[in-house]
Amino acid sequence: MMVVEFLSFLETLVETTDVECKAAQGRKGDGEIPASVWESYSAMANSAGGDIYLGVEETEDHQFVCKGIKDIQRVRKAFWDNINSTKHVNKNILRDSDVDVIEVNGLSILHIHVPRARRQDRPVYLKSNPIGNTYIRRHEGDYRADEETIKRMMAEAVEDSRDDRILEHYGLADLDQETVNGYRNRFSALKPTSPWLDLSLEHFLLQIGAIGIDRQTGKKGLRIAGLLMFGRYNSIKEYFPHYMVDYQERPEPKTELRWVDRIIPDDTWSGNIYDFYQKVIHKLTADLKIPFRLQGATRIDDTPVHQALREALTNTLIHADYTGRVSILVVKRPDMFGFRNPGLMRVSLEQAITGGISDCRNHGIQNLFRFVGLGDHAGSGIPSILKSWNSQHWRAPLLYEDPIHEQTLLELRTLSLLPEESVKHLEMIFGKGFHLLTELQKIALLTAETEGAVSHSRMKTLCTAHTKDISDMLASLVKEGFLEKEGETRASIYFIRGSRQKQGFALELTESSPDLKFSFPDLKFSSPDLTLSSPDLTALLSKKLSEWNFFRMPRKLAANKMQELILILCRDQWLTLAELGKLLDRDNKALQDQYLTRMIAAKKLRLRYPETPNHPQQAYRIKNEN
Repeated sequence: MMVVEFLSFLETLVETTDVECKAAQGRKGDGEIPASVWESYSAMANSAGGDIYLGVEETEDHQFVCKGIKDIQRVRKAFWDNINSTKHVNKNILRDSDVDVIEVNGLSILHIHVPRARRQDRPVYLKSNPIGNTYIRRHEGDYRADEETIKRMMAEAVEDSRDDRILEHYGLADLDQETVNGYRNRFSALKPTSPWLDLSLEHFLLQIGAIGIDRQTGKKGLRIAGLLMFGRYNSIKEYFPHYMVDYQERPEPKTELRWVDRIIPDDTWSGNIYDFYQKVIHKLTADLKIPFRLQGATRIDDTPVHQALREALTNTLIHADYTGRVSILVVKRPDMFGFRNPGLMRVSLEQAITGGISDCRNHGIQNLFRFVGLGDHAGSGIPSILKSWNSQHWRAPLLYEDPIHEQTLLELRTLSLLPEESVKHLEMIFGKGFHLLTELQKIALLTAETEGAVSHSRMKTLCTAHTKDISDMLASLVKEGFLEKEGETRASIYFIRGSRQKQGFALELTESSPDLKFSFPDLKFSSPDLTLSSPDLTALLSKKLSEWNFFRMPRKLAANKMQELILILCRDQWLTLAELGKLLDRDNKALQDQYLTRMIAAKKLRLRYPETPNHPQQAYRIKNEN
C-alpha cells in the first residue's frame, strides 16, 4: 500500500494526460466496481493507456474530491475476479503491479494503471462481441469504436505485415516499367556483384519480394508491396481507393493554403511511392546549407540533416496504413518539415523514441527500400532522426498521434530553442519583463511564439525540468500575464497573451486536407460528409462560440454548458443527431443518452417527428420556437 499526501496525489491527477476518476461508492457506501470502469478499461487499452482511480470524484468544475473506499480489499478482489471473466471483457492485459491501493489522508483509493495494449491484443472489448462493445479514448472520454476501426484493429492484430498479401488478377502489366528500371539501376549501382542482376525481370522481382508465390496453391502473383512501390497510379487506386501521396512546399511559416510547389499524382509521373520518394527527397534537400567537408580527396555532401530527412520520409512510407482515409502528406516550410502518414503507431511513443523495437506495418516495402540503401530493421529510425536534429541545436522534433483521424505526425523544426527573431518579438510585446524571466520561462514563451502554442507535454520534450516545476512555471506565466490558458487542467494549451493563432503542423494538415474537419480557429467545418440543415449554421456557430471566447471545442465541458450550447445550435433550425454530433465533436449515442433525451423530457427541446421517435430524419429544435 502506498501512502501519499493529498497535494502530491492531486498533482498526480492534474498532470496525468489520460486519467479517469470514479467515486465507486456503491449502494451501501462501502465501495463497488462501477459498470463504466470496463468501458474506460477498453478505451484506454485500445488507445494510449491511462489511469483509473476508484474512490475519487471529479466534479463538474473539474475539481477532485477524495471519497475513499471503505472495503478496499473486497473491491480490489472483485476487480480482479471480473477482469478475468469474459462476462465483462474479452482479455486481461494487466499485471499484478498495475493495480494498487493508495492511502490519501487516511482514505483508501484503488489505482488501476491500464497500459496501451499490444497490437496483437487489440481490440480489447466488453462481453463476447467486439462490434458495439469496443471503446476508444477521445477527448478524455470513452466512445464506441465504429465497425471500420474495429476491423482495422483486427487486421493489425493478425497481420505482422500488411503488404505481403498476393493479389489476384494483378501482374507485371500493373507496374510502371520506368520505375522498375530506375530501381534496378540503383540496386545495380549499390550491389554491382549481386547475382540477382542476371535474373529476368520477373525473377528479380520475386527475389526482392515484389512478387510472391502462394505455397498452398503454387500461384505466383504481385504482392501489395510491389504494387505500392512500383505500380501504376490507376492500378493502385483500384485496390486502395483512398490512396494519395502529396508534397507541398509553402513559402511562409504560416498555416495557410498557399503553396509554391506541389507533387501529387497528375498523369505526368507514375504516382507510386518509390517515385514519390525520389521526387520529394530532392525537393526537401534542394536548398539545405551543406558545410564543405573532405574525406580524403573526396567532398562529402551528406549531412545529419540529409540523413534525418531521408529517414523521416522513408519511415512515413513504410509505416503508413494504406487502407486509411487520410493521405500521406509531406510539407516543407521555411521553419519546418512535416510528415504525416495514415495509421497510428504500432508501438508506443516512448518505445519509438527509445528505439530498439521494430514493428513495421509494411515489411515488404521496408525491404524494398532497404535493398537500395534506405531504412533499416533496427527500430532506430526515430532515435537517429532525433540525434541528427539535435546535432544542429534545433528545437526537439515532435512525434505524436492523432487518434481521432488515425494518423501519425512528425514535425522537424529548423528553429533554435532561442531564435533571435522570436526573442525580439517577445521583447517588443513584454519589454524588459521578458529578460527578468527564468530560462525555463523564456523557453516556454518562445515555444508558444514560434509554434503558436505550448503545453505541459511539449515542454517535457524540450527540457529536463521536473513535471511539477513545469506546471508551476506555466501557472506563473499565466498569473503574470505573459500567457493565456485554454482548456481544462489536464488538457491545457497556453498562448502568448492576446495571440491565439496556432501554427502547428497538425493545423496545416487539417486545413490542407479535404477529408478532415478543421480542428482549430472558429470551428470551421470542411468535412464532405457533413450535411448541414441550414447554410448559415457554420456562421451562427462561430458567432455564438466566439461570445464564449472558445478557440476549439473543449475536451470536457460542464453539463450545463453543453446544454446551453445545444440550445444555441437548435435555436434557429432543426438539427439531426448526426449533425449535432459532428458540430459538437461528440459521440452520437453519448450525446443522445446524456443530453438530448433528458432535454426532451425536461421540455427544453422538441422533436421534429414526435409521433415517430426513431424516425430516420429525426431532428431537434428548442421548445419555444415554431
